[in-house]
Amino acid sequence: MKIYDAPAALDFVLGDTTGLAIPAHAEALRCAGEAFLTNALHHSGSLSEDNRVTRITKFEPCNIGSTGQKLFLSLEYARAEPDLLSDLFVKFSRDFTDGLRDRRRGELAPEIRLAVLSRSPGFPITVPAVYFADFHFESGTGLIITERINFGEGGIEPLHSKCMDHELEAPLDYYRTIVTALARLAAAHKSGILSPQVDVQFPFDPAIAAADDPIAMDDQSLRKLLADYAAFAARCPQLLPANITSPQFIARLERDALRFLRHETTVKRYMHTDPDFIALSHFNANIDNAWFWRDANGMLQCGLLDWQRARQMNVAYALWGGLCGASLHIWDHHLDSLLVSFTRELHAHGGPRLDVTELRLHIGLYAATMVLAGLFDAPARVLACLPEAAEACGPLDPVFRRSEAARSFLHVFTVFLNLWETHDLGKSLDLVLDRTNRI
Repeated sequence: MKIYDAPAALDFVLGDTTGLAIPAHAEALRCAGEAFLTNALHHSGSLSEDNRVTRITKFEPCNIGSTGQKLFLSLEYARAEPDLLSDLFVKFSRDFTDGLRDRRRGELAPEIRLAVLSRSPGFPITVPAVYFADFHFESGTGLIITERINFGEGGIEPLHSKCMDHELEAPLDYYRTIVTALARLAAAHKSGILSPQVDVQFPFDPAIAAADDPIAMDDQSLRKLLADYAAFAARCPQLLPANITSPQFIARLERDALRFLRHETTVKRYMHTDPDFIALSHFNANIDNAWFWRDANGMLQCGLLDWQRARQMNVAYALWGGLCGASLHIWDHHLDSLLVSFTRELHAHGGPRLDVTELRLHIGLYAATMVLAGLFDAPARVLACLPEAAEACGPLDPVFRRSEAARSFLHVFTVFLNLWETHDLGKSLDLVLDRTNRI
């Protein structure tokens, strides 16, 4: 057994919380086998001490996501127990075969902390049941074993793909359900139900939060990306709504995007000054990171998956993460009703009463800084992932089924630019600068 002693490929590490030798990758787990799984599940309390794992019946790679290795795992036990599941899901932080994926190994740490927190009394929303979780901070190596969500079975709806609202009969219902879950989690934190665990496991420092995801470019680089967008809009106008392709809008976008770049620090500080807006949240609660079912009254319910980058954050971040894949129809006609639903649910469950207008302002500010930090090159990414996109008849052309990445880049960037045009994010910046005496 090779235990961690260097940041190279390894088989096992000693978990910081449990002290167990935890497998760092799929083959290490296969070798550790039933003995490790029995010990791990005993340690976490998922399995009674007089029970054990007798056989692994399924050990199947799951090639999804952008971080570490994943597995579908099925187990047999010496005896059945109430609520003891056989079908499980395994996620490693590491992928030693792919340097780019392995570079993101630290993202599993907050997901593991959230998984442990989800066992707390009063945890307000549905997440996959946790069977084992531990992490070795020094090497960024971790493992989480949870309930497997069997999409399309037992009353659970099939997995719904991001940026594909046109395939749903009533997409607004799904986003309202997600927004409700986000509000209840934030309320449980703000009301004290989850304290002090949240502040211990997810400490918040406004200066550190404001420094996250910096815009790593200068005026010249941004002007180049704006020119690239103008060329993309001229080459592929059928992929974009008319309101974001006009020369007038592109000129306004350039003027105000450069201003956001220059005032990035002020904008980010502004978004972290009011503690009522800061709460434990899911960073990317989009429709493909959730599962849905109907309760006994026929009401749509959801659980949330993939808690990487979970932390205390401005709730506007969480709302953008949950809605950026929604259709333009929802953004144009239902955004305010969704924000009203969020603020009412938050307050009804013990959280602060947020102003909807201010919350909408924060969403626009975050979208601007986030996209400038990492998505303003979306046109180039679309064509790199799917060159034939240039000849597509529109954003719903079936060709986009070939590349989820191309579809997502195009859609989220379109949502962002549409938000910029319809809500005039330049005026939003003016408002912030006026309030902070920086004009």
